[in-house]
Amino acid sequence: MKGMGQFYTREALAAARAVWRVEGRKVVFTNGCYDILHPGHIRLLERARSLGDVLILALNTDSSVQRLKGPARPFLGEQERAQIASCLEAVDAVTLFDEDTPRELIALLLPDVLVKGADWAHFIAGREEVEAAGGAVMALPLEPGYSTTNIADVIAGRRP
Repeated sequence: MKGMGQFYTREALAAARAVWRVEGRKVVFTNGCYDILHPGHIRLLERARSLGDVLILALNTDSSVQRLKGPARPFLGEQERAQIASCLEAVDAVTLFDEDTPRELIALLLPDVLVKGADWAHFIAGREEVEAAGGAVMALPLEPGYSTTNIADVIAGRRP
């Protein structure tokens, strides 16, 4: 797959995953809020995409972000974040999940490779399901110096 990613509902993504499985495509899955897109996100997505044929990026819904990050987040709504993510060359498929973790979505899709940033190495939701299905779980190193929270603090004037 090449070019811009496509937005999928959960049901449509499950159907697409079934097709990719039949076609023998290696599917990589990652997730996050991706609230303020920065170079660290881009590099993580590029590394994740290099591990397979299709990269799925699951984004937390607005309500999920608020539960995890507080009432002031997200800075960009889920539709805007999904639109931006679908424009990234590394991303083939974008979807949303409303749960606190994407475990249910991962169990439904059973990607061949599950990727998270190393800051989540202690807890990667869906690890058990993916490994039980014969897939790999990887915690990729983060790009030093990039953090959405730090960027937000700078913008808000809370830090130099």
